[in-house]
Amino acid sequence: MSPTRDYYQVLGVERNADEAEIKKAFWNLARKYHPDVNPGDADAESKFKEINEAYQVLSDPEKRARYDAYGSEAGPEQGGWTTDFGGFDPFSTIFETFFGGGGFGQESPAAGPIRGHDLKYTVAVELAEAAAGVSRSISYSRMGTCQECSGYGTAPGTSRVTCPACGGRGKVQSVSSTPFGTFTRVTQCARCGGQGRVIEKPCPACGGEGRREEHASVQVEIPAGVDTGVRLRVRGEGDAGLRGGSPGDLYVDVVVKPHRLYVRDGNDLRAKVSVSFAQAALGTELELEALDGSSVRLRLRPGVQNGDEVRVKGKGMPAFRGYGRGDIIAEVSVSTPRSLSARERELYEELLAIETGQPPRSAARGSGAGVGAGTAGAGRGKGKDKRGKNSRRGLFGLFGQDNDAAGADRTHDEMG
Repeated sequence: MSPTRDYYQVLGVERNADEAEIKKAFWNLARKYHPDVNPGDADAESKFKEINEAYQVLSDPEKRARYDAYGSEAGPEQGGWTTDFGGFDPFSTIFETFFGGGGFGQESPAAGPIRGHDLKYTVAVELAEAAAGVSRSISYSRMGTCQECSGYGTAPGTSRVTCPACGGRGKVQSVSSTPFGTFTRVTQCARCGGQGRVIEKPCPACGGEGRREEHASVQVEIPAGVDTGVRLRVRGEGDAGLRGGSPGDLYVDVVVKPHRLYVRDGNDLRAKVSVSFAQAALGTELELEALDGSSVRLRLRPGVQNGDEVRVKGKGMPAFRGYGRGDIIAEVSVSTPRSLSARERELYEELLAIETGQPPRSAARGSGAGVGAGTAGAGRGKGKDKRGKNSRRGLFGLFGQDNDAAGADRTHDEMG
């Protein structure tokens, strides 16, 4: 059966649901649609298979990450339903939940090997390390197999004996009478925990558990392109199993630290660059340092505006477990000066006068009244061209150019 529905919708959970929420949703739906509860109902059986298929993917961190990345076609066994229930049989477990015992004549799972617990470790890396890939040695504590008893839990020279409470069956039977009749219930033996055998003389090193806390160190290879939220799986490095069970796995959650310059946007790296009015008006060249230490040159065209973006292709993050690289995207921020020298203020006032067609503020403040004003008025027409020329020269002086240089730039722009 190829999945046609979103697995999160099948279980009725949000995409950010945690493991406990997913498990709770699965059990609620499994109880409702279990074939034993709905005998002969083909629709219920089909629904149960769909629920189980969704749970197989969403309960496994690696399969879930693949499904979130690639969609429903990345489901278990390429979307087909399989009878592999991830180490447990939901038919038996649900039967036991409803009616007690193992169901279908099976032994209690407590009598067999138990897989060790999975462990989780969080490792923080710099953005440059995430871009290049890095190898990290991590140290942590876990439950390892006791070396004194080799995991059997018994004192040296002794072994387990048959449980006297259940006679080695691992289960005990109780009978109760009610007005509706006599009911027999089979439950796990409390003395041996369903194992059928007990330890008379426990191992003094581990107290009979067969495991002891130990210090472990593992080298983890963090591939290039990782981002915060990526989970890496190191098989067999979790807690040791019980009664011959396989060890659990170690899951390493990656966290990428913030960078002083770049903000990651998928595989692109975004940065803000500040320029002055003069640089924005005339154009300029800036340099940024890439994550690998190389120099990246940014060319800003004349007249660049606040908020404009300049893209440098192929200098961003590499694709995680894929091909290609993202870009560096620089956002231009035109900076307004907070304080001005006397000369800068004079030049800005000349620029404002040109833009508005009004005399500079300093000239207005310095002009007199009466005869002086009339004299100034009489000479205004005669000095108009000269003031305009000086204003233009002052403006280009603000940008570090004179009239001749400005004319040369205009010629270059037109020819270019």
